[in-house]
Amino acid sequence: MRLEQLGDEPGVRDTNELAFGEPVEARLVDALRSAADYLSLVATLDGRVVGHILFTPVTLEPPITRRMAGLAPMAVRPEHQRSGIGGQLIRAGLEECRRNGYVAVVVLGHPEYYPRFGFARAETFGLRCEFPSRPEAFMAIELEPGALSGVRGLVRYLPQFAEAS
Repeated sequence: MRLEQLGDEPGVRDTNELAFGEPVEARLVDALRSAADYLSLVATLDGRVVGHILFTPVTLEPPITRRMAGLAPMAVRPEHQRSGIGGQLIRAGLEECRRNGYVAVVVLGHPEYYPRFGFARAETFGLRCEFPSRPEAFMAIELEPGALSGVRGLVRYLPQFAEAS
């Protein structure tokens, strides 16, 4: 596990295309690289990218002064899925977010998967997603205890997410 480096782009693109079975997420990652602030980590095996995770800033309406990130997308090549790489990417990514001053992370994902890493329904923190989703699929985790205490509002992702859907 390491931060994405220059030259990893083709491996990240291939990993996302293979994991999702289509190029939408790969194009989204390419578009998000133009964002001023993002965290991108890769898992490598024998020098080849086999997993990728991306965190980008999200905002809240009404605004708060604390920094929050959105986890999306996360991809592991099909032949390496169910081997623990995704979990390692999540744990390393959350730690990197913490080191970079983020106090919470949200994810729109599988409600059976993300809770094992500490994610809970975002609605329990008073957070709603700008995209239509099942309540159990939109989740959040506090990286700083109490960071979401008293926070309520609509989570907005970078515009590239809406453009990719």
